[in-house]
Amino acid sequence: MSRVCELTGKRAMVGNNVSHAMNKTKRKFSVNLVKKRFYIPEEDRWVTLRVSTAALKTINKNGIAAVLKQAKANGFVK
Repeated sequence: MSRVCELTGKRAMVGNNVSHAMNKTKRKFSVNLVKKRFYIPEEDRWVTLRVSTAALKTINKNGIAAVLKQAKANGFVK
């Protein structure tokens, strides 16, 4: 399973490790994902999502219903 946030679509980025001698080697910046259960009162059910911690902060601020609606508009949730 790829490390992609199910609500925001965030995925790993590629960059460089840079040494003191300015040698560059490729590396990957992984997304900080957590598996979390959310209760959706409109549908009266629980859903389990793998979301980034940034998305968790957005859910805490705006609510799960608003974030799911925005994710559907952006095409991340069916």
